[in-house]
Amino acid sequence: MKKVTMADVAKEAGVSKSTVSQFLNKRFEYMGENTKKRIEEAIEKLGYQPNFIARSLKQKRTSMIAIIVANILHYFSTGIIRAIEDFCRDHDLHAIVCNADDQPDQERRYIEMLRAKQVDGMIIFPTGKNRDLYEQMVREGYPVVFVDRQTGLDHAYSVVTDNAAATCQAIKQLIGQGHQRIAFVVQPLMVSTRKGRLEGYRKAMEDAGLPVDPDYIVESPVDEVKSRLESLFASKERPTALFAGNDRMFLAVMEFIKEKGLVLGEEVDLVVFDNIPFARLMDHPITFIEQPAAEMGRKAAELLFEQINGGKPEPEEYVFPSRMVQANPPAGPALPGNRVDPERK
Repeated sequence: MKKVTMADVAKEAGVSKSTVSQFLNKRFEYMGENTKKRIEEAIEKLGYQPNFIARSLKQKRTSMIAIIVANILHYFSTGIIRAIEDFCRDHDLHAIVCNADDQPDQERRYIEMLRAKQVDGMIIFPTGKNRDLYEQMVREGYPVVFVDRQTGLDHAYSVVTDNAAATCQAIKQLIGQGHQRIAFVVQPLMVSTRKGRLEGYRKAMEDAGLPVDPDYIVESPVDEVKSRLESLFASKERPTALFAGNDRMFLAVMEFIKEKGLVLGEEVDLVVFDNIPFARLMDHPITFIEQPAAEMGRKAAELLFEQINGGKPEPEEYVFPSRMVQANPPAGPALPGNRVDPERK
């Protein structure tokens, strides 16, 4: 069976090949509605399938971008990915999602493979361990945006949250409620988000004149958290409040609280830094620090799209403020949590 070509579509619609090409590339500025309708009907009648490979070679673009996420299990990460995909759909781009699983070697393989496949650009949740590759992409002018985690590069586009400031505010609120023994529960401090949150915890404690007890900093893999908390709560000076560093730590902490029969809001208070979709359905008074995932994802996509299309905005770090919300809040004044435009650094 003869393959239907662009020339066949043009002949059927009674227009030139260049007009069909403009239609396929969504350049409608000088195209009447009647012409568009005739081309659409011709494509449908003939069953025409555009040759995207040929178009990519001609335009030197694939209309494909890649999202390399450090760990796709985080609710926050999936929220950002969804916003990026929405942007791509609206701008005739296709997104490939790759999960590095927090493994630097896997991240490196994805970056090298995707560049070999000539994707137009990448949005990366960096593991932080492939700085040479990050620097190479930035140095070569390859379109790339780093999200969530900082890389330490001065001339890169990045979109992050105010980890230290938001944590500091939350810990100060706990202190204001009378807590002095506050435990900070976090996965191994290998990435900037966790380090920033610990920095905020330390600052809040020091500003209040309270000691930063190393025993209250529970740095642990997720599967070892409960045993670490078991030892901490067996001591005489057990914590009266807990800060869970992300959603996965929150689930581990909640398992421990349930197994111990502790009553949230009475025997222990809990603050969680992460986006939990079911937060407002909780029956217990838990404070959540929510990050603006949708806004951050859209900003990352906009920055990448501008680079792909030849724009040269000044590389900078966009810092989006988080906000505190509370599930099943007790009677009293509302929690602070105004969302404002991102700061630029």
